[in-house]
Amino acid sequence: MGKWFVLILLSVSQFIMVLDSTVMNVSISTVAHDLGTDISGMQAAITFYALTMAAFMLTGGKLGDRWGRSLAFRIGSVVYGIGSLTTALSPNLTVLMLGWSLVEGLGAVLVIPAIAALAAINYTGRQRVVAFAVLGAVTGGAAAAGPLIGGLVTTYSSWRYVFVAEAVVMTLVLIVSGRIKDVPGDRTLRIDLLSVVLSALGLGLGVYGILQSKTWGWIVPLDPPVVGGQPFAPFGISPVAYLILLSIVVLWLFVKRQQRLERTGRVPLLKISLLRIGALRSGLTMFMAQYFAIAALFFVVPVYLQTILGFDALQTGLKILPLSIGLILFSILGSRLSTVRSAQNIGRIGQLTLGFGVLIVFLAVQPDLVGWAFAVGMFVVGAGFGLLASQLGNVNMSAVGQSDTSEVGGLQGTFQNLGSSFGTAVVGSVFILLLTSGFTTAVQESTSIPADVRDQVVATASKGAPIVSQQQAEDLLTDAGADAASAQQVAQLYADTQVEALRQSLFFVFALTLLGLMLSAGLPSKIPVPDPVEADAVAEGPPPGD
Repeated sequence: MGKWFVLILLSVSQFIMVLDSTVMNVSISTVAHDLGTDISGMQAAITFYALTMAAFMLTGGKLGDRWGRSLAFRIGSVVYGIGSLTTALSPNLTVLMLGWSLVEGLGAVLVIPAIAALAAINYTGRQRVVAFAVLGAVTGGAAAAGPLIGGLVTTYSSWRYVFVAEAVVMTLVLIVSGRIKDVPGDRTLRIDLLSVVLSALGLGLGVYGILQSKTWGWIVPLDPPVVGGQPFAPFGISPVAYLILLSIVVLWLFVKRQQRLERTGRVPLLKISLLRIGALRSGLTMFMAQYFAIAALFFVVPVYLQTILGFDALQTGLKILPLSIGLILFSILGSRLSTVRSAQNIGRIGQLTLGFGVLIVFLAVQPDLVGWAFAVGMFVVGAGFGLLASQLGNVNMSAVGQSDTSEVGGLQGTFQNLGSSFGTAVVGSVFILLLTSGFTTAVQESTSIPADVRDQVVATASKGAPIVSQQQAEDLLTDAGADAASAQQVAQLYADTQVEALRQSLFFVFALTLLGLMLSAGLPSKIPVPDPVEADAVAEGPPPGD
């Protein structure tokens, strides 16, 4: 086991890094109830967790270059463990967002780029291909295993114990991490603070705007914030449009700043020149598209299963289990195919498979779940995810020299978490907007609901329909003064609209997944052939990490 000890340690860390959001998603209803919040509050926490990592991942990679990747890995493990304990003890949404969305996220931005860089440092040749295939499979495996682990622990104990266990595991990793081989950091490296601010601000404004679109509207204002006693919607345009526009401007300034730093010989936060490498650019954008689809699915599917169908966390985890099986099997298959098929070929097959799986899930989502079709769809989604996961990490790392591995690790984490945050924010927003629009239209067109009840429901729902169960909707209407028959009728309309809005959201994910096929053109079209001299040296040399 000696030569693979480092890979095992890195894989365990990678598993923990990815496990978090999937556990939170499958336990979404229980966590919301325990913390006194709702589904929208949990959507914000999930989105900001991914956003924290996306906004500061490049900075984390640079800190690894300065301190040394092993030291950054250890410091990140400590920060992550503190965040996990804070999350486990959180009494409300505010503390959860502090411990999980912020502190754990900041720990992860040090650990994730270090994992990629340390794998590249400790392994070469065919062993490096295997190492990145394993890390890709572990990433997907954690995303798939999270729902089952979260479901079991949440149903039979408490979701809080998952975060306690994460803190314990990261402590053990920290204790044995001294065996990881590293190269010295560059203590003279200076990190440009303005670049950090522009990167974080640009991404933060964009994602926050998208997240608020479900309440404020994208262009036409729905329920904009009140400033000075008046709705804030300059020139009749939703604040979301201004936030996204400002985000684009700030990110443009960030790019210009990086180009200037690189041109003048200073160290940029992001080497823009790296993005001119076709294979890297394609691999990163496919990474983002892949995690957009997965994050979107992992938000809307648990909402459907738990809120609409009334499943508990364990039942939700079991329904998602076929995805885990497909992912594990096809990650292994993808790793083996990499010796006889090009990354471009496998990537295209994986993206098509992922899209086909989302389409089957879309067809299976009905007022009464079509169980067998849903299971097949989740398995096919897992298969596509597994094929992609087995290729993209190695494509990205192999596109650059060893001196840039830490930066590419940061870029990979940035694009992955951008995909996750956009997937949760965009598709969650689309779902709620479709639900709001469809529900208010259905109520307005109903002639059997009393006019006073109809007007009250439309006035309330037009500001953003909440995500609640049919029974909860009926109880809310009854408490508001509606008679039993009207409350039941409106609640049934709400439940029907929920399913329709969710199906439309899934079709949106399917369409974007197919568009992701265009990104595969830049992946390597040739099968990698290892250098026989290097391969012999790797086979006969001392085990890495010893």
